[in-house]
Amino acid sequence: MGYTKPTPIQIGAIPDAVLGRDIIGTSQTGSGKTAAFLLPILERLIRLPNGWIYALVLTPTRELAVQAESFLRKLGQHTRLRGAAVYGGVGMGGQVRALRGGAEVIVATPGRLLDHMRRGNVDFRSLQILVLDEADRMLDMGFMPDIMEIMRHLPKKRQTMLFTATMPPEVIQLSREFLVNPHIIRMKEATVAATGVSHRALQVPAHQKTDLLCLLLDDKSMTGVLVFARTKHRADRLAHQLSERGIRTGVIHGDRSQGQRERALEGFRSGRERVLVATDVVARGIDVEDISHVVNYDVPNEPGIYVHRVGRTARAGKLGDAITLVAQEEMSAFRDVERLLGTPIQMEEIPGFVPTQPPRSTTSHRNSGRGPRRFQGHQHNGQSAKGGSFSPRRRPSNSWR
Repeated sequence: MGYTKPTPIQIGAIPDAVLGRDIIGTSQTGSGKTAAFLLPILERLIRLPNGWIYALVLTPTRELAVQAESFLRKLGQHTRLRGAAVYGGVGMGGQVRALRGGAEVIVATPGRLLDHMRRGNVDFRSLQILVLDEADRMLDMGFMPDIMEIMRHLPKKRQTMLFTATMPPEVIQLSREFLVNPHIIRMKEATVAATGVSHRALQVPAHQKTDLLCLLLDDKSMTGVLVFARTKHRADRLAHQLSERGIRTGVIHGDRSQGQRERALEGFRSGRERVLVATDVVARGIDVEDISHVVNYDVPNEPGIYVHRVGRTARAGKLGDAITLVAQEEMSAFRDVERLLGTPIQMEEIPGFVPTQPPRSTTSHRNSGRGPRRFQGHQHNGQSAKGGSFSPRRRPSNSWR
């Protein structure tokens, strides 16, 4: 599978996890948490008889459930262990068969798993391992009551592993209640973006964001572009506008059916669709190789979401670009992002997209003596004043500097 050495979270977690010890792993997205719990699960269960559920992985979204189960199949292809993904939005028949003896490892979203439990489709008497994956996000999404109800039906004697990007008080409370003398691995929390990400911000009136995005996409080096919109309606509208302009585009958000979401994701993975427009449902929900750019079409309301969005690029030691389109009314939220990152992001201006009344410079820019910087040499039609093509990529060098 291309692994040559373990990541820091894997180095910290795997030895104690294999021994059956409870684990708390704090590490930002893209750091290898999934293998940090799946490899010990396979190692611990490999000699047990088939036909019983031995491990349960709870995860917040369908995409993460599908992704983890797919990863389990790759890691465990030379074992007799079987996995199944259990999530909403699809029929229950195949999931019932998996829960009644067709799989030893279940990866599930809490809501759909509870539906099966209430129908008597699940027998957890043989359960030995529980994993809470992306625990902070599960609690953010309101799954605490579901998790508590699921816990009441699990064997008290078990190994519990909790993996999370951050440790808010609710996660600390959960760990104290359900983990016994856990081994704690603290990587840097997701308050800074992954290394390898180049950050850029473009000042633009809100009504011209789509035009500016299309101008950016004239650069053919933007091969896999993940674009985040604030709402489902805006994601649908933007995807339609891009498709009308001849840009191959898919869309994912919470109102799309599971089949639609899977087709959009597969089209993006395969390169059939160059752009994937999404809401924050996939900010931590997909692992796609070779995403060259993440574009924040809308500045997120919560600065921490920015970190998770841009974490979709520059994964596994690669490089990537994060571009944020900032309207005047979003400047306050953009300042919050800068404060979280602990460094200013140079604000660029492009002729034809400059607000008539530019917003005041951010505090960090004033402190450094820098304000919005005019993007030299490019016109609205995507051609430079000297006839060169517009290029948003930073490496190895370009006029953005």
